Amino acid sequence: MVKRAEPPSNVSRLAPALAGRIAGMIRREGFPIGHRLTEQALCDELGVSRSPVRKALQYLATTGVVRSEPNKGFQVAKPASALASLSLPQPSDSDEAIYMLVADERLAAKLGDEVTESELMDRYGTTRLQVQRVLNRMAREGIVERKAGRGWAFEPMLNTPEAYRESYRFRMIIEPASLLEPGYAVDKAELEKCYREQMELLEGGLDKWPRSQLFPPGVQLHEVIVAGAHNRLLLDSLRKVNQLRRLVEYRAKLDRTRMREQCEEHLVLIDLVRRDERMEAAHYLRQHLDGARRRKAGQEAVLDAATAARRIKP
Repeated sequence: MVKRAEPPSNVSRLAPALAGRIAGMIRREGFPIGHRLTEQALCDELGVSRSPVRKALQYLATTGVVRSEPNKGFQVAKPASALASLSLPQPSDSDEAIYMLVADERLAAKLGDEVTESELMDRYGTTRLQVQRVLNRMAREGIVERKAGRGWAFEPMLNTPEAYRESYRFRMIIEPASLLEPGYAVDKAELEKCYREQMELLEGGLDKWPRSQLFPPGVQLHEVIVAGAHNRLLLDSLRKVNQLRRLVEYRAKLDRTRMREQCEEHLVLIDLVRRDERMEAAHYLRQHLDGARRRKAGQEAVLDAATAARRIKP
């Protein structure tokens, strides 16, 4: 088991947050022991410069997750499957905290359709670099878009209970149908990656991962299944729905018991797809989505509150 790491006194408070994201990348990709982690690839993935990436890698080296060798750089030193038990401190001023604050206030109608970096810096008492990292991450996730001139614009989102329910009804139509398309063939490597992520969630990730990291594994699994139909319109439609509901999922009350049930259902679904039992998988997937729709009363309550906030907003 990888024990909880405490940052050395000379390590930036940002390092643990970045280290957690690098560990998450190692888990998702299933990197083997000895896999080289290049600073430039991590910079591109995380949207930060080399200096904080290097500090995060040095921090991970103190936990035994990576090792550094002369002329070889940093390499993975622990099996990817062992990282589900890694617990890293989450400083209150980390990128993750600022990200969730922006998500909360946008959904609660406390942020307008457009924001500037200076506005967010003043609002949250943070640096321009940190705000840029958060906004760039949100842009990669389809939440915001950089304007041609100055500032950033939020993309549309599901902002009423009716729209949220409609999104699930829509998914219940297209996702099971994708499994029954002629020539259906799932990407087996991607499906196995999804399997590993669901297992990591059940083996400790649900209790340790930051809230925003709990949403993507399920999204990825559903998109991998739909991608097997090799119909770009189906996949693009699902991706758009997932982008629209992302902020709602982040802000809803976290029910770890429900998420555990969801992960267990995902494993059943993966097993059916593995065995190419597509008719059974389509039926199970529809039941899975319908059950999720009925259990999401918490998300609808969030949307009710957000709708009320917009009505009274001056």
